[in-house]
Amino acid sequence: MHISSPLVNRAQTMDLPRSTWKAELSLRFRHVAERSVLAERLHYGPLMVQKPLYPEGPNVCHAIVIHPPGGIAGGDELSLVMGLDAGAHALVTTPAATKWYKAGDGVSRQDGTFTVADGAVLEWLPLENIVFDAAQAAMTWQVNLSHTAVFAGWEITCLGRRAWGETFATGKLRQATRIFRNDIQVWGDHVALDGQDPLMTSIVGLRNACVFGTMVIAAGAVPAEVLDRCRTIAPADGAGSGVTALPEIFAARYLGDSAERAKAYFADLWAILRPWYAKRAAHRPRLWDT
Repeated sequence: MHISSPLVNRAQTMDLPRSTWKAELSLRFRHVAERSVLAERLHYGPLMVQKPLYPEGPNVCHAIVIHPPGGIAGGDELSLVMGLDAGAHALVTTPAATKWYKAGDGVSRQDGTFTVADGAVLEWLPLENIVFDAAQAAMTWQVNLSHTAVFAGWEITCLGRRAWGETFATGKLRQATRIFRNDIQVWGDHVALDGQDPLMTSIVGLRNACVFGTMVIAAGAVPAEVLDRCRTIAPADGAGSGVTALPEIFAARYLGDSAERAKAYFADLWAILRPWYAKRAAHRPRLWDT
């Protein structure tokens, strides 16, 4: 399968107010001579990737996506496109939390489209989103997998800044993740929350928690022994958690008050799952511990 990187349409930015940012980043990974390489990178605006790293050898390319402004304000639009050719393996993360600022009347958007060819593995493991009160945040991710492609990813979201005494009282959050295999949808996850939504405090909703997260592995049926090991893992803070195994998907959830605990819980699961779906031990990116 050949993946074409889209061209960045700079003309679309001309009519945006100067107070907003439109940023696009397109990455393409290839497997060449037993090495996964970042073969193409195109960017426009303040969204880019650092030099590829190989902390676990040439077969896995680690890439860090950075957004120099440090946060997303009202009206900002960020687009991330990643394609993996057959046999490539990329682990992509971020160096810091993504902050979603008070938006006024403008909706802030972040969209991602990931396309993964046969035999390729994409791991999208970013740090958390922090959605400030009065933000209007919309995040959409679409993953397109070929027959034997693998995707592993997580999303952790903090509502408000409780350490500063700020709750998510007036904001709006929309999140959607869709995974397709051979053009058939195998996973869909949607979040629609307003600051005054009863789901914020309901026992069937967030239960007054300010952090929630979802981890998804699309690699076929999880072996029973791997699933059993995952079910022995729990967040260190006693937060709500659980795992689900579907024919095409493994999913884990966190519901609590700590982004660090959520990430630690997902990383523990990742250490169990990665030898199954990627045939290699987990190798933590160094920046997770800095």
